[in-house]
Amino acid sequence: MLERGLLPEFSPAALRETSAFQGAARPSPASTVRDLRDRLWCSIDNDDSRDLDQLSVAEPLPGDATRLFVAIADVDALVHQGSAVNDHARHNTTSVYTAGRIFPMLPERLSTDLTSLGQGEERLAVLVEMDVDAAGTVARFDIYRAIVLNRAKLAYDAVAAWLDGSGRPPLAVEAVPGMDEQLRMQDRAAAALRAQRHQHGALTLETLQTHAVFEEDVLRDLAPDRKNRARELIEDLMIAANVATGRFLEQRNFPSVRRILRTPSRWDRIVALAGEVGETLPTVPNALALNTFLARRRRLDPDGFADLSLAVVKSLGRGEYIAEPPGPRTSSHFGLAVSDYTHSTAPNRRFPDVITQRLVKAALAGHSPPYLDEELASLAEHCTAQEDNAAKVERRVAKSAAALLLASRIGEVFDGIITGAAPKGTWVRILGPAVEGKITKGFEGADVGHRVRVRLIHTDVERGFIDFAREISHAG
Repeated sequence: MLERGLLPEFSPAALRETSAFQGAARPSPASTVRDLRDRLWCSIDNDDSRDLDQLSVAEPLPGDATRLFVAIADVDALVHQGSAVNDHARHNTTSVYTAGRIFPMLPERLSTDLTSLGQGEERLAVLVEMDVDAAGTVARFDIYRAIVLNRAKLAYDAVAAWLDGSGRPPLAVEAVPGMDEQLRMQDRAAAALRAQRHQHGALTLETLQTHAVFEEDVLRDLAPDRKNRARELIEDLMIAANVATGRFLEQRNFPSVRRILRTPSRWDRIVALAGEVGETLPTVPNALALNTFLARRRRLDPDGFADLSLAVVKSLGRGEYIAEPPGPRTSSHFGLAVSDYTHSTAPNRRFPDVITQRLVKAALAGHSPPYLDEELASLAEHCTAQEDNAAKVERRVAKSAAALLLASRIGEVFDGIITGAAPKGTWVRILGPAVEGKITKGFEGADVGHRVRVRLIHTDVERGFIDFAREISHAG
């Protein structure tokens, strides 16, 4: 982290500030904060997550429409501009998640307690309210401040199994009367939102992420985190809330920090990937055509879809943050097929979301923007750079964990897919365990998306090196 310009520890000043907090923030007598504690709010996150950024709830409207509410933790209520805690968050801009330890953006007393929307806790929040019709169109939205109460802390896998009919309702669902129908209502609205996005070209992608599995202090596996119905539910609600937030700032003639994915420069490689499975894509980038291709491949080859998704993601490039001044918007997100996208729903974990929250609260209060346009531009560039640095740290530790797992398997042959091909090296992800390494022998002619067989020839746990030699078939 230090090599990448990230701070692994909080300063003494930040720790003193944190220890001085007497409790969670409460609304002031003069504030216009709505009381929504009576709603059936719930959170859905990873099993072990305690830094809960958002809650959701829904209510039916006539004509099969749904009113969705997304409550976002009011981090700004305790973390003020100019504070030492804010300075640390502004420097790192993100939590860093590694196999060995999490380095939170905010001290854990805040992110997992005082600014977390934990079960049974009354918390201040920024509310995004959206009316979604049966076709998945957001017909109306509103943003305001409120106080909320999480009735059920739920986990992705358990909720997904229940929604799919392959598991019992989670105990936290059974304990709250009406929570089962509440979740089904949110699931139906999320599916409509997703279908609407895909009609406009939002990409259907499913990349393979992993998490470390320990037995006491011994690393035993890097287990996959696969997309499921509950993960999609939350993803769909958060995308809608982020778009509504971007449009809210635009309506108020406020600047914003947008999350964008530029038109891919390696579109030719994506076209080639389609050609390898007998399909054709336009010669110029077209998100709708790409999504149609992806959706078809997901149906025809579900087992290979994660590998195809990974190859496409590598060719699409990385997202970035840019500052948008008031006025007509010129940016867009190629992967989501939206032009009003910001990050707002994870302020415990990402600093761009804290920036957005402060802009929203200033607009609600009738105040001037808390950042000058030049400062926003600098912050957006810094957030992009630090996000990249954090990703490199996470990959480096993941590679060390993977090298540790594979150290006893030198000489074994694995199936894999090429995930990177550039002058600096050719990279392959093997399928079991799902880890990535460098092809140091036989890499000539390999390109992103190619299926290969490789032999493990070297590991270095300290540096995270995993080296493979490509097995070249001489048959025929």
